[in-house]
Amino acid sequence: MSSKFNKELQILVKDKVISPELADKIEQYYATKNLGKPNRLFTIFGIFGALLVGSGIILMLAHNWDDFSKITKTVLAFIPLVVGQFMAGFSILKEKSSTWKEASGTFLFFAVGACISLISQIYHIPGELESYLLTWIVLCLPLIYVLRSNAVALLVLILSTYYAIEIGVWNYRNTQTPWLYIVFLLAGIPHYWNLLKNRISSNTATIFNWMIPISVTIALSAFVGNAGNLGFLMYIAIFGLLYNVGKLAVFDKIRTLRNGYIIIGSLGTVISLMVFTFRWIWDDLINGFNYSSQELYVALVLLIIAFATLGYTALKRGFKKTNLFQVAFVLFWIVYFLFSTSVIMPVILINVLVFALGISAIKIGVDKFNFGILNYGLLIISTLIICRFFDAGMSFVIRGILFVLVGTGFFVTNYIMLKKQQKFKKQIKDLQV
Repeated sequence: MSSKFNKELQILVKDKVISPELADKIEQYYATKNLGKPNRLFTIFGIFGALLVGSGIILMLAHNWDDFSKITKTVLAFIPLVVGQFMAGFSILKEKSSTWKEASGTFLFFAVGACISLISQIYHIPGELESYLLTWIVLCLPLIYVLRSNAVALLVLILSTYYAIEIGVWNYRNTQTPWLYIVFLLAGIPHYWNLLKNRISSNTATIFNWMIPISVTIALSAFVGNAGNLGFLMYIAIFGLLYNVGKLAVFDKIRTLRNGYIIIGSLGTVISLMVFTFRWIWDDLINGFNYSSQELYVALVLLIIAFATLGYTALKRGFKKTNLFQVAFVLFWIVYFLFSTSVIMPVILINVLVFALGISAIKIGVDKFNFGILNYGLLIISTLIICRFFDAGMSFVIRGILFVLVGTGFFVTNYIMLKKQQKFKKQIKDLQV
């Protein structure tokens, strides 16, 4: 319990608001309540401690590695793995705290990777990097549920993303699609869902709320093959899916900054649509469209999942509470397939859609008294005008007037918003009096 809380109790006793006996009972209650909770700082230092110890051991062994015999090298390669397994088993059997489990899980995770690498090097076992990553992930995936470790779950997610990128992006000789990334992602969902149900407002949940959409956004590039033009369809659908996932009821209790799905989905949608406000990209689409590609099938699956998520959130919240960002991906697909043989019409419609998204964000910001969302909407409109500055045949006078109007809009809208907020706070104070 913090010293500030103790001081507040002493002030209440001094002012005779509560009795000394009641103050003691309150102090004992909160001391008992927090007794079973793990120390977050201790957990963080435990994880970093495990990383540093493992790194130190590897460095010490690496210094004299060439002088060891093959048998000695093999024994040394398995020692960290055995130690990690002992620590993990001890944490489970003795029902140790989450700090123990996080630290032992982290140590064992890297011990597995180091052991695989060392054995391959000692006995000159050939293999590609993707097979090494795949083996590492498969061996460590059960640790998420055996130890109930958030650190291991996060490390598996990062390694799975690296695996997907290695196969689909960096390895030009490989034409495979990293379908196993989807399996690894789904395998970690039960652990993540349990975290959301029990600790939705924790920093750990916030990290996962950001890392999962980031991982999905990065890994999706590995599913884009020869039909690169259809990759835009995939990304528009995935950003729509992420935004609608962020609108699920489970995330209602957290602030927007803790909801990575909303922010990444919104930014991704706006940036992708902003690209389609230019004429040149529609010219490329007309010349390179392929209906029989893998990318189109992936995009269709993502569209169906995103549309189902949209329908679920609309039914739960009501269709009146559905905003334009939630349906933007559907509108884009309609424009894409109905007007893809043209150039002028889709450009006009997407420009209108982006402008409407800016207005929608401004409205959401005003309704929630949120300056960040309000200015985000103004920024969308400003960016759209800047884009038109470079490819539209407007005179410099008209362009200058537009910039002045947008700049004035920033000041006026924020000023009106500030006045409304102050008036609202004053009304609340009057009601309390």
